[in-house]
Amino acid sequence: MNILERDPSDPRRKPMNPGLKFLLELGPGLVFFFTTIRGEWLAEKFPILTHLGEPILIATAFFMVATALSLSASWALTRSLPLMPLVSAIVVFVFGALALYLQDKTFAFMKPTIINSLFGVTLLGGLLFGRSLLGYVFDSAFQLDAEGWRKLTFRWGLFFLFLAVLNEVVWRNFSEATWLYFKVWGTIPITLLFTFSQMPLIMRHSLEEKGKEEKAGN
Repeated sequence: MNILERDPSDPRRKPMNPGLKFLLELGPGLVFFFTTIRGEWLAEKFPILTHLGEPILIATAFFMVATALSLSASWALTRSLPLMPLVSAIVVFVFGALALYLQDKTFAFMKPTIINSLFGVTLLGGLLFGRSLLGYVFDSAFQLDAEGWRKLTFRWGLFFLFLAVLNEVVWRNFSEATWLYFKVWGTIPITLLFTFSQMPLIMRHSLEEKGKEEKAGN
């Protein structure tokens, strides 16, 4: 049985409401943010949480649980798992477990670096072998020609590496609070702006748009 989400063009694929999909992918990050902020309060209300360590480690445990619940919801709704959140979840579980076991929050700081580097290297590496993996990574609902996929994959590969470097710069040079706000309220707007900036390329290479132009020409 194939547990991974099907190719977007596969008629057997069960689509998920975009708003719900966005919420499921964003939810664990918001849980991490608010749990870190309220970590001391949670430890006071539920003393058992003090065994997990300082607030950011408590938040890491909550983040792992929220990630598992998000994947479970995706599976329940579509009987498949989206590739990008699945790979991210594996990194979350591995680095989260290391952070909790070793009581070292460095693993929590480095997690975004590892995830973004992994996706960046995968996308750019795929291009070296003549494969554009972007459609699988993002569960893309649009169809592009080969040149469009190559260009978009290259840009996203570089963007992921940029996010990895940016995360390293922030957590190594600024306070924990600054990194926390950057992780949630910095990377999301940056990613949305980058996504919107790619729309002209998508429109130029969209097979659907080309089909409409051909029909209009006839």
